[in-house]
Amino acid sequence: MMDVILGIDTSNYRTSLCLVTMDGEIAAEEKQLLSIDQGEKGLQQSVALFQHVKRLPQLTAKMSMEGKQLVAVAVSRAPRPVEGSYMPVFLAGQMAAEMLAHFHRLPIYYTTHQEGHIAAGEYTMNRPLAADRFLAVHLSGGTSEILDCTRTEDGYAIECIGGTRDLHAGQLIDRVGVELGLPFPAGPSLEKLARTVEAEMITNDFSVPSSVAEYTFSFSGPEAALMRAIKNNDASPAQIARAAEKCIANTLEKALRSAIENGYPRDILIVGGVSANDYIRGRLLKRLTHPAVKARLFFADPRYAGDNAYGVARLGLTKYKKEKPEQ
Repeated sequence: MMDVILGIDTSNYRTSLCLVTMDGEIAAEEKQLLSIDQGEKGLQQSVALFQHVKRLPQLTAKMSMEGKQLVAVAVSRAPRPVEGSYMPVFLAGQMAAEMLAHFHRLPIYYTTHQEGHIAAGEYTMNRPLAADRFLAVHLSGGTSEILDCTRTEDGYAIECIGGTRDLHAGQLIDRVGVELGLPFPAGPSLEKLARTVEAEMITNDFSVPSSVAEYTFSFSGPEAALMRAIKNNDASPAQIARAAEKCIANTLEKALRSAIENGYPRDILIVGGVSANDYIRGRLLKRLTHPAVKARLFFADPRYAGDNAYGVARLGLTKYKKEKPEQ
């Protein structure tokens, strides 16, 4: 029998389960986006929680336990590792994990959604992040933060040094995308639309300014400018989509340059659903790894940039091995 650890994550928009072996390999996983009506820009917490309660047993039934023995459960029970961080959606995963652990007499390990993203990034990027201290940028529909991270024996010590004052990067993309008639969540569709700028055979000179003060930034101004452009037909849909991507990339570039100039680590791990965007990745790589800046950028595998339970399971594995070093 192969020992495995189950990771559970019930975020704003996805139900995720993942089994990892003692070597950290994925033995089985299932994840599914929650259902959102066309034209809607999000889900109420009560609706998302209800969908998680329905999806958890459905996804569980798809995961084979043949030849596997569950030895521990790990679950994200809050958005971020700070006091008072709370969202009702995480109660679905926590309830399932605690019942499973109780009836099967298994150890249970708690973590947060944000730490799960960081771990997923670390364990799926294409080259190792050797430094024990690094910056992490968490970009999603619910979080846009710059984090000073230090590895610990069973996870990370995290200090938020900056981030958005209002909208998150994912919210900017989703709101602009929905206004352009794209489905929610709009990330993949907006990226596909933005790529057609080149096919329009025109210079993409339409842009909106970024708003950055040291490591803190704002997306509400850019959102207003992009919405006006859509309403007034100031640019094509493809140009507007590209302008949204460029604004996010420029915003991060300015904030991260400031952090490096003020002595924060040059090793930067970028995670969260927005980090899967090829244009944003490419622009940041080009401008931040320039000899004048000398940052070292790392990105989560695009398949694990968005919400997933793999990072949660890996953090559970680390904690399990710490308690049972013979494993």
